[in-house]
Amino acid sequence: MLTNLAILQNSITALARGESPLRTTRFGRAPGGRITVPVLPGTPYEALLLHGFSAEAWLRPGVTEEEARSRAGLGQRHPSRTGGVGLVLGAGNITSIPPLDVLYELIAHNRVSVLKLNPVLDALSPVYTDAFAPLIEAGLLSIVSGGAAVGGYLAHHEGVSHVHITGSAATHDVVVFGPGAEGRARHAAGTPLLQKPITSELGGVAPIIVLPGKWSRRDLIFQAEHVATQRLHNGGYNCIAGQVVVLSRDWPQKADFLAALRAALAAAPARPPWYPGSNSRVRDALAAYPSAARLGPDGGRLLIEAGTEDPAALTGVEAFAPVLGVIELGGTGQAFLDAAVTAANEDFLGTLGANILGTPATIRRLGTGFTAALERLRYGTIAVNAWTGVGFLTAAAPWGAFPGHSLTDVQSGIGVVHNAFLLDDTERTIVRGPFRPFPRSAWHGEFALFPKPPWFVSARSAATTTRLLTEFVSRPSWWKTPAIFLAAFRA
Repeated sequence: MLTNLAILQNSITALARGESPLRTTRFGRAPGGRITVPVLPGTPYEALLLHGFSAEAWLRPGVTEEEARSRAGLGQRHPSRTGGVGLVLGAGNITSIPPLDVLYELIAHNRVSVLKLNPVLDALSPVYTDAFAPLIEAGLLSIVSGGAAVGGYLAHHEGVSHVHITGSAATHDVVVFGPGAEGRARHAAGTPLLQKPITSELGGVAPIIVLPGKWSRRDLIFQAEHVATQRLHNGGYNCIAGQVVVLSRDWPQKADFLAALRAALAAAPARPPWYPGSNSRVRDALAAYPSAARLGPDGGRLLIEAGTEDPAALTGVEAFAPVLGVIELGGTGQAFLDAAVTAANEDFLGTLGANILGTPATIRRLGTGFTAALERLRYGTIAVNAWTGVGFLTAAAPWGAFPGHSLTDVQSGIGVVHNAFLLDDTERTIVRGPFRPFPRSAWHGEFALFPKPPWFVSARSAATTTRLLTEFVSRPSWWKTPAIFLAAFRA
């Protein structure tokens, strides 16, 4: 949140001087006539504290550098043109999402907002009210509480010109088409009840594609913890939580990796199932796959190895619970990667984020075939040897589904948020990270000084590290970095 505010401030300051937020940007190139915009690291501080991680936004094919620079700024290029009143239907799982969405409405679209909190986060209303007191006092924001009836009333109110929702596709469809049988009939007929624009971020089923290669025992353990983190971070209640691991059945180390994954899921610290409906979703998954392994201190985590069973209940249903699936495809090398990309595009619900894990040697051998696979993957954020959650963390990166969805086939949503450079014509974000933590990264030739990430569920010093990072971002100083690294290396 603090990083987003800082970058937005820089973008607005540049625009106020008559300059583009991309005035000093060095663009890159991607396949298909695309240009890329580096979004991580954005400052020398980020380059040090996230050493080894990078991210770039791919713009749509055909957009030129001149067009990218001139269009960056969105609504702030014409700040006197009002976007009216927007309704923000806030998420209930991550506490930064509602305020980030409000800021994007205000800055990117010149819309003042009514923020309707998800009931799960009602207790934070006083915190949000204090933090945004200047906006509230200026008449730019109103924060309200209530359930579905309040959200529906506001969405259809004549004074609201736009709706933004973070949540599930089912909730989106109720807002757009109405509830019950009548709503389903309108959906089938393509006749929305909501007669105003709506943008959305709606989650999905995120694949974790594991490229077969030669992994050491420590590689297997570290990447198993990485996968467990993608599923269990925040208890499993993330729209971008990795849900289905895609393995090669021909990988000689497949069994070793699955054993390490079971151990990582079992050993992660206990967390009560705090998000509404979690237990029932776990029961539904267990009913679909009775042979699932029940792991963790209370057996509340499921590892489902689909094997020869129909994977549709894994790939077509967002669990939003501590449920992790595994499917297997044939082949190795480029043949496996191509099959995995096809499965991710055609069989998985949603297009919010996809993850790829592979040794640097494997990726180098794939060469242009790997780059072509990135281009083929129709996802809004793709993480290579990282979790797509790093894309969410990157304030300058556009965050949202792959473009092209419609109201009747909304998948992971329509539009983007965050995007603190205020980029236009965005298509996807590519995040890259180190395959191994420091110092093993250096031993194997990776130029990355990052230890085990503090967001790993197995990181022993996560709380201390993230408190120090928050204090650092609020008042950056090089003098604070040694304490951060000391804490991080204790992970």
